[in-house]
Amino acid sequence: MPLVDDDPEDGDRIPPPGAGARGAGGRPRLSRRQVKGKAVRRELLPNQSPELLRELHLLTRDGHLNADALRKLKQVNHLVGLLTPALEDVFARFARPVVVDAGSGNAYLGFVLYELFFKSAGKGELWCLEARPELTQRAQSRAQTLGFDRMKFVTARVDDPQAWPERVNLLVALHACDTATDDALAAAIRHHADHVAVVPCCQAEVAAQLRERRAEVAPAMRELFAHPWHRREFGSHLTNVIRALVLESHGYQVTVTEFTGWEHSLKNELILGRRVHRESREAKARLDALLSETHVAPKLVRQLNPGPQQTEDGRR
Repeated sequence: MPLVDDDPEDGDRIPPPGAGARGAGGRPRLSRRQVKGKAVRRELLPNQSPELLRELHLLTRDGHLNADALRKLKQVNHLVGLLTPALEDVFARFARPVVVDAGSGNAYLGFVLYELFFKSAGKGELWCLEARPELTQRAQSRAQTLGFDRMKFVTARVDDPQAWPERVNLLVALHACDTATDDALAAAIRHHADHVAVVPCCQAEVAAQLRERRAEVAPAMRELFAHPWHRREFGSHLTNVIRALVLESHGYQVTVTEFTGWEHSLKNELILGRRVHRESREAKARLDALLSETHVAPKLVRQLNPGPQQTEDGRR
């Protein structure tokens, strides 16, 4: 799971306080405040070890948190809380639960989940799919150092069908850009994943389709995306509404909630799904009606409902 501002060029090391920009007279700006001692312990979840956070370079050697590390830790721990019901469910129901983190980046979330759930349960596998080999190699080395031997690292794109395990109990995909979220959801649905959790990012595909097919949309609805800014915002919202309806149509009970507070991340829409039955014709009818009115065809729809008359961008 790549967190916000997870830059592959500088890895996942958090610079020490004062190492960033300088203010007047060359003095370090005081934007990287530290959190120390008891304040650090208040940020930790039960059974969350400072040793792991040091290995992830979220804690300094002295056990302190700077502002960037605090932000990342709050994001991870808030997400862990939102994922806990799904994780408790799959660990209770399955002898060998399989969790997939699609587009895992530096695998901060994976390491935290392994320590809090997999390690104590003594069962299950955590698969981390990431296209950048330098990140999977680094994470693999870290897992070996920590003895997290049921973490599996695969260097592959999310849309590579050979990269996925046969069974998926929980899919997590955070900030997978644009249609990569669709790739992850399509794979989860095909693998009959019991739970899904995605935080979409940079949804550009539908906005482009709205621009290209504007003339096909009813005049009153065109006003919703007449301006470029509104088109981007409406396209992003429409993309996620369609994703939720696709999940519902395939038998998932869907909840859309907040990933973390506005002060920590702007990319904060979290789509949660739990598979409760095979399919919903009613949800499929609502999805078809929305697609008909808006004249869009996102990648997720094209992947799950391929038609020989469709082009790559969904045109007929």
